[in-house]
Amino acid sequence: MNQPHGGTLVNRIATGARKDELEAKAKNIFQLTIENRYGADVEMIAIGAFSPITGFMGKADCESVIENMKLTNGLAWGIPIPLPAGDQFDKIKEGEEIALLDQEGRVLAVMTVDEKFELDLDNFAQKCFGTTEDKHPGVAAIRRGGNKYIAGPLEMVNRPLRKEDIDAKYFLDPSETRAEFEKRGWKTIVAFQTRNPIHRAHEYLIKCAQEIVDGAMIHPLVGETKSDDIPAPVRMKCYEVLIENYFNPDNTTLAVLPTAMRYAGPREAINHTLLRKNYGCTHMIIGRDHAGVGNYYGTYDAQKIMSKVGPEMGMEILKFEHTFWCKNTECMASNKTAPKNPDIVSLSGTKVREMLANGQRPPSEFSRPLVADILIDWATKKAATTA
Repeated sequence: MNQPHGGTLVNRIATGARKDELEAKAKNIFQLTIENRYGADVEMIAIGAFSPITGFMGKADCESVIENMKLTNGLAWGIPIPLPAGDQFDKIKEGEEIALLDQEGRVLAVMTVDEKFELDLDNFAQKCFGTTEDKHPGVAAIRRGGNKYIAGPLEMVNRPLRKEDIDAKYFLDPSETRAEFEKRGWKTIVAFQTRNPIHRAHEYLIKCAQEIVDGAMIHPLVGETKSDDIPAPVRMKCYEVLIENYFNPDNTTLAVLPTAMRYAGPREAINHTLLRKNYGCTHMIIGRDHAGVGNYYGTYDAQKIMSKVGPEMGMEILKFEHTFWCKNTECMASNKTAPKNPDIVSLSGTKVREMLANGQRPPSEFSRPLVADILIDWATKKAATTA
């Protein structure tokens, strides 16, 4: 099992009397309401998923990450984790404690404001997302927050609300996944990041990786995603039926990552990898167009950057090319393993969505029938409500 990023697993979760004390204090100090994506960051910081940081990043760390893909202490980092204060910026004073509230008015954390600062959003966007275009969802998010930020350590009082129907047993903190790996006797663990249902190509990647490690953690991101992404509860049903019927559960575990997608391609691959390091993983699968959106990144840009950054982190990066069902060999393959000019089963995302909405199963070589049936049920109901 891997050591946490920076060597120590952060814990900034207030419990017992301390939680009660902070809850009471929050009523009498400045209150800042934050977007759900930053509420998710509060939890990621507090549970140690973002170790070694103990609060929202200051200007020096943010600029170091933006320019050099490292924290000021030299640790690899892909996208900064700052907190925008919006139109409340001028009301907040350095050196004071403030309460961070969610959209429902619940206290998420008490934070000590060590610093107030500004960032050049165009530079932030270009360096981290590869574009300054607002149509990029990650760029749109940082522009929505504005360029005035606050930084400082925090203690989490309450976790963000779980607004989607996902079994609580899957929300495991890094300390809990580490305990599970220890219990199972796993020393080498591969992580699979996804925000989509797992089709046959993904299944193939995971199983290839499982041949060289003790176990695999399928670790879907269930925080804020694009509006046209498949809802997390639907995806969770797909993961469950897939593991139950097509994987060896003794060597496979499922947990969720309640953070927001940034859609930052190569830069997000760094963050996704350090997160899984903190959860205890030793290996990380990086496939084609990792964390991509639109045409902003090259197909294998994330693999190129992780070939260098992964070893610096102490993570083994498993790089996979585009995989497919090869009719010639009647099995999954890639251009490395298939005959020249193979006859393959290939479907566009648009075609798959169209088939599902019409109640049609994609070919079994593309998607497992049990998974397809879950997606058909969701897609046909969605089509009926939007007709």
